Amino acid sequence: MTRVVLHPYDVRKELAIAKPLDFNRRTQLKHVDRVFKAVLTNIVQLTEQEKLFHIRILDDAERERFSFLPGQFVMVELPGYGEVPISISSSPSSKGHIELCIRKVGVVTGLLHAARPGARVGLRGPFGTHFPLGKMRGKNVLLIAGGLGIAPLRAPIFYVTENLGEFAEVRIMYGAKRPKDLLFDYQYEQWRRIYDVGLDIIVEHPDDGWTGHVGLITELLDDIDLDPNETFAIVCGPPVMFKFVCNRLRDMGLPMQHMFVSLERRMHCGMGKCCRCNVGSTFTCIDGPVFDYWSVLNLKEAI
Repeated sequence: MTRVVLHPYDVRKELAIAKPLDFNRRTQLKHVDRVFKAVLTNIVQLTEQEKLFHIRILDDAERERFSFLPGQFVMVELPGYGEVPISISSSPSSKGHIELCIRKVGVVTGLLHAARPGARVGLRGPFGTHFPLGKMRGKNVLLIAGGLGIAPLRAPIFYVTENLGEFAEVRIMYGAKRPKDLLFDYQYEQWRRIYDVGLDIIVEHPDDGWTGHVGLITELLDDIDLDPNETFAIVCGPPVMFKFVCNRLRDMGLPMQHMFVSLERRMHCGMGKCCRCNVGSTFTCIDGPVFDYWSVLNLKEAI
């Protein structure tokens, strides 16, 4: 009888794995349709509902190979329970770990909130389109977020502040319902003093200790002298916010092709298979989640 020796299988020897990650091209989604084994290295309580998870891919080769662009997202998997799409909130230049800001809203996110450092998770991705920051070089950049929208906006903030010499004036605007809902408050002084960017924060319902702006985030645009041809805007937040902020920017003369929004809240499987995110013939997880505002207005029921 002939004996057959089965050698150990090493996924890292596959030709597809040896190549750099493709950024969500339809014909090459198989390159990212696999799970990276990862561990939670730290968990930071940001508010009553949100936590920031520091996640490290376990395999050295896979960790070195993983990269993403600002605006993309990953699928976080808990075997036996499911997976959720989460926008990446860390710097694209950091190879050591990934940061995800997660709100407790369901079974999977609830289990993540109950986890402790050392817990194992799976990551698929990165998926989706990204904010075209290369197109914004040499221009003024408005980074506008409402509520949890600061989470996907944090990656482009990192990119812009780490490459500040490539941009003209940079201004961050952030709004929340109450002061206790503000995320990443420990970084505000860093953005102002170390990176010398403009930062304006506003809340709708102040408490007794609040001394900042009060009102809707659109009111922060009242004090801006905007040069339409030299300015780009990235807007992240609840879809209802897009209409008010982007329409206000349009009234100020900013072209709709200079405004970019993220529809990441529609994500589910990340690969256009479940059809939960389709708007007409568009799958926001494949064709998005980043769109310019002109495209969003032509997607029926996108916002």
